[in-house]
Amino acid sequence: MASWNPKFTPSFTPQEMLEKGVFEGKYINSVKGVPEAWKKYPRVLGPKDSPDISLNFYGVKSRQPLSVWRANGWIKTDKSGWFEWYCHYFMGRRLGKEDDWQIGRWNSFVARHMGQIKANCTLADKNCRPVQRQGLLQWAWDSNTAFTDEQREKNLARILSKSGTKVGLSTESKMLTW
Repeated sequence: MASWNPKFTPSFTPQEMLEKGVFEGKYINSVKGVPEAWKKYPRVLGPKDSPDISLNFYGVKSRQPLSVWRANGWIKTDKSGWFEWYCHYFMGRRLGKEDDWQIGRWNSFVARHMGQIKANCTLADKNCRPVQRQGLLQWAWDSNTAFTDEQREKNLARILSKSGTKVGLSTESKMLTW
């Protein structure tokens, strides 16, 4: 059984993200090696369908094209980007240093955008900064919860039970620090 890096504390599983509505219903179609059931949720479109912003949980567009990701060097093993990496990580694949890099990117993104929401909104106001909230959902974070050690510990316990994994550190990770 693969171990879960305790620094990675998402609010949602990949399936929960798909059920809520992410990536305009499209992203999962290009991800190889995931259960076919993940591609059949009501908010997921077929491979030939055009993206539909109304399928996003917040009803707004909040993503950059993969060409931007490629130009910035954010694409490594998984050619469809972060969410593909997360799907495979959730299902048990481990890539060592690349996992640490992806988890660092996740932490940076969530901390930065939750800081903006905290500075400008109340957590319960779903109409405040919907593009950032959709972005956070697409990075597996619930923007209605604070990015605190306490919340991260709750998320970790929940995600471990959902993934069927246990906490462990990769050889590259040092120790658990938020």
